[in-house]
Amino acid sequence: MIEQRLSEQRGVGDHGWLNSHHTFSFANYWDPKQTGFSDLLVINDDRVAPGRGFGAHPHNNMEIISYVLDGALEHKDSMGTGSVIVPGDVQLMSAGSGVTHSEFNHSKSDNVHFLQIWIVPGEHNTQPGYQQISVPESEKRGQLRLIISPEGKEGSLSVRQDIRIYAGFFDGAEQQTFALDADRYAYIHVARGSIEVNGVKFKEGDGARVRNESALHFAQGDNAEVLLFDLRPLEVNHPQR
Repeated sequence: MIEQRLSEQRGVGDHGWLNSHHTFSFANYWDPKQTGFSDLLVINDDRVAPGRGFGAHPHNNMEIISYVLDGALEHKDSMGTGSVIVPGDVQLMSAGSGVTHSEFNHSKSDNVHFLQIWIVPGEHNTQPGYQQISVPESEKRGQLRLIISPEGKEGSLSVRQDIRIYAGFFDGAEQQTFALDADRYAYIHVARGSIEVNGVKFKEGDGARVRNESALHFAQGDNAEVLLFDLRPLEVNHPQR
């Protein structure tokens, strides 16, 4: 079953310098039917004005992933980590027992467009940590490339949860069939462009909960960039955070 959630059904937060679309309940957007899916708690689709951003603020017991689509995102944290994240980079901050960080648009002239993803960890109050990789487009072109996994396999970042995240680019004749274990869920998020999955059409910002599917066939992409989350089969009602 593919339970689609269209882009326009998402929550919206427009703060002038920040325009954010919330796939799941977040901040002032609250929908009791949209409180995450399995261990996936947040997908925020954020556009930040030049030179603006999120000042230093705390997190704990959360796996926080930043995935830049356009522009450059500047990160600093209380662990002493500082970096600028650009398209192709994947950043994972394990907040663990507590960390403070800030995120700003590194450019003074261009917007930054990125996804921030929160994963509920399998362990609490662990040592905070930071990881980052850069994945060439060639490794995602016409296929789903593993970028996050619990074991850190195949050059992916290691997350503290039983979840695997894949990223792929599909255009024209490019296609892939992704096999799903019978006892797993999945979530699809289309970051840009459009694509069909098992014959269902998706456009930018659309997503879908996936249950009881043995395979997902990605085809008919039009400059599509897709994230696929392979999840534990949990039906949980996460509290708002």
